[in-house]
Amino acid sequence: MEFLTVSALNGLIYGLLLFAVSAGLTLIFGMMGVINFAHASFYMLGAYFAYSLSHVVGFWGAIVLAPIAVGAIGVLVERFMLRRVHAYGHAHELLLTFGLAFIFGELMKMFYGDYAVNYTEPAQLHFAAFTVFGADYPFYRLFVGLVSLLLFVLLFVVLRRTRIGIVVRAAVRLPEMVGALGHNVPLVFMGVFGLGAWMAGLAGAVGGALFTTNPNMALDLGVTVFVVVVVGGLGSLEGALIASLLIGLLTSFAAGIDCSIADIAGWVGLHDQVAALGSLTTLNLSTFAAAMPVIVMLAVLLLRPAGLLGTRN
Repeated sequence: MEFLTVSALNGLIYGLLLFAVSAGLTLIFGMMGVINFAHASFYMLGAYFAYSLSHVVGFWGAIVLAPIAVGAIGVLVERFMLRRVHAYGHAHELLLTFGLAFIFGELMKMFYGDYAVNYTEPAQLHFAAFTVFGADYPFYRLFVGLVSLLLFVLLFVVLRRTRIGIVVRAAVRLPEMVGALGHNVPLVFMGVFGLGAWMAGLAGAVGGALFTTNPNMALDLGVTVFVVVVVGGLGSLEGALIASLLIGLLTSFAAGIDCSIADIAGWVGLHDQVAALGSLTTLNLSTFAAAMPVIVMLAVLLLRPAGLLGTRN
């Protein structure tokens, strides 16, 4: 019971953090059609900026200012780089953002070194939220989940209940019509890209103190973020939330399972059938935890190619 409770809590927190990062890519990739390979790098920049600013303005000031700085970088990237190559198709966008991801990673190594920095939670948030079977559960983990959940509520309200959200959704489907009504469509897209970068920066600012802040953190999370967007369905915030929680929970449970394929086969009476796999049956299921997002994506795409809440065009 302790394993189930702790794994479920950790999976939910990790899933919510995944959503905070992938929600911005859902807006950029799903609504604008831009393949932003550097999106996870904005998450990394948010963590490093918050680490540096925390020494000057404190933790609370850092998690406010760092995402704004990342959002400003996102605006500059869209205005002076992506906008110039957007007309040439996805291949040019992919190559440009891949190069940016490489440059951002090397810049972090240049300024901070090729190792993790000591970015940790503030002392005022370092306490136990409650006790689970005799073990204290850190409050900061719940804080990260709460921030991610508030991001979902904020985005949902803005996109579904405000005039700005109506203009954004209309500009995605009928940009010429929106432009004819007097709206600046390029400015709308630039704002959406900046918002996506701001969200990733905020996730990095709070998540960097929970997980390790190092130059490889963007690479570690980059593939998983794209998987979340595809599994949830392009452009669907609700789908991204469901996919993030699903991947987070499955990854958390898989990492804590201490049994092999042969053990499971024996429980269901299929030991002889899988014996032909040889040494593969001795692999511990926890070794598949890192591959769980890709396994989920393959399963979902086989059953529903448009994603969980995506629609066919």
